[in-house]
Amino acid sequence: MTIFCVGRNYSEHAKELHNQIPTEPVIFLKPATAILPEERSMYYPEFTQDLQHEIELIFKFDKKGKSIPEQQAWNYISHVSVGIDFTARDLQQKCKEKSLPWEISKAFDCSALIGKWIPIEEIQKETLSFELYKNGVAVQHGSASDMIFSVPFIVQYLSQFFKINKGDILFTGTPSGVSSVQIGDKLQGFLNGVSMFETEIK
Repeated sequence: MTIFCVGRNYSEHAKELHNQIPTEPVIFLKPATAILPEERSMYYPEFTQDLQHEIELIFKFDKKGKSIPEQQAWNYISHVSVGIDFTARDLQQKCKEKSLPWEISKAFDCSALIGKWIPIEEIQKETLSFELYKNGVAVQHGSASDMIFSVPFIVQYLSQFFKINKGDILFTGTPSGVSSVQIGDKLQGFLNGVSMFETEIK
């Protein structure tokens, strides 16, 4: 099982991190060991001093595919939810300064919080919106319509390079508002106003 992730897919988030707005999707991967189920707490890693939240729309694939046409992309997706791409921002910055890969800041154990899955046919794909609350205060808000690259385009792009397998997961990028978390913080993610996960930083 592979977790495919898209970086810099919201223009305001790219700007807040002083990154250029991409002209094609920025892709990175997380291993299966990165998964943090929605009912579990997140334990603050010892190797970072700046753990940050990035809430994202996430999707689950339910069949294999390669070189998938954009107009057929939704046929390969079975479920939708929201998740958090936890990021060790200090490690990422050090790697970027040296022009090195930054998987150690993104793909570490339990760095991919997965919310409760909803069958894709039960939701309006065109009106997906999501929010993250930290200690009861809204800190991030986004919608599928704000993406630079749409879900079908991402699937088409990804499947040129990687074979998609049943059970693979797609993280589609985070909107602006990312910030650091501290031990004791409580995070709650919503999809179209419905709570998908609650977790505490320990």
